[in-house]
Amino acid sequence: MTRKINLFVTIAAIVVILSAIVVSICFSFTTGRDFGNDGYYLMCYFSGNEPQEERVSMAISEDGYRFYKINRGSPMINQEVGTTSCRDPYIFRANGKYYIIATDMKSLDGWNSNHAMVIFESSDLINWGNQRIIDIKSKEGYEHTCRTWAPQVIFDKNVDKYLVYWSHCEDTDWDTHIVYAYLNDDFKDIGEIKDLYNPKRIAIDADIIYENNKYYLYYKDEDEKVIRYVYADNLTGPYQEPQKSKVSTSWKDVEGSCMYKLHGTDTYIMIMDEYSNHNYYMQATKVDSMTKFKPVRNYFYSFDFKPRHASVIELTKDEYFEIKNWNTSVGMWPKEES
Repeated sequence: MTRKINLFVTIAAIVVILSAIVVSICFSFTTGRDFGNDGYYLMCYFSGNEPQEERVSMAISEDGYRFYKINRGSPMINQEVGTTSCRDPYIFRANGKYYIIATDMKSLDGWNSNHAMVIFESSDLINWGNQRIIDIKSKEGYEHTCRTWAPQVIFDKNVDKYLVYWSHCEDTDWDTHIVYAYLNDDFKDIGEIKDLYNPKRIAIDADIIYENNKYYLYYKDEDEKVIRYVYADNLTGPYQEPQKSKVSTSWKDVEGSCMYKLHGTDTYIMIMDEYSNHNYYMQATKVDSMTKFKPVRNYFYSFDFKPRHASVIELTKDEYFEIKNWNTSVGMWPKEES
């Protein structure tokens, strides 16, 4: 009897030790919340493939990890131009205003029906107007455009202009790759279109970050359904892709990655769309290692909505509370976690 008890105790001890080892290994491959962060953030996103879901909705956060929808999750913009539907909204600041640029697309018309981007502008992040379309199909030499996907904007300090880049495809060769052009001063049109990066695989959803005197371009490899990176000394390239270029750590198919830095820290967050199960995923890295990410432990981040291909900007404290107070006036503010 004593031997059986001793054997049971030994087995139990081994199970406890093995469990501790497994937990330790799992923790070593993940990362927690960076509590040095004291910033405020706004996310814009769309929510699905129905026309009423292909609209710009927004959410805010006090830590960059937990986001809460505003306006009850209803769209913040009623698009009246182009297809009247949009996807992949990207928000940025320029010229003392806020802008959102997005894929002008109604997916019910087909995945190869999109040939334009739509731009909205605002002075307060709440009221959006001056809607306009930039139709790539109307440009000479681009009459066969069938995809103008996920446009994003970055300032090119070398030429003092704003550069817009997107995933481009034509129905004559189906080579989907990343191109760019410079926006005109009024953001109503673009100049000459040029290739930015073509990896000879389907590349979509590019996101460019400048850090460590280099430009890092993250994109979705549509064949493998992962996020990869390339880098360059200059914004317009040439970009180089290392042999080991995969940066997404999710086990599921992902797309629509977006990076933002947590205020007051050296931490970058990358969020992405696990579209096959309508989930959202978060991973993080440090400034000195822009290509080595760890998953953020899933109990450290949350969304009280279902975003698709979102983008995030940092807000000032005044901007954050102006939006929060507006939201309180139009709807029930969700109970905040302690």
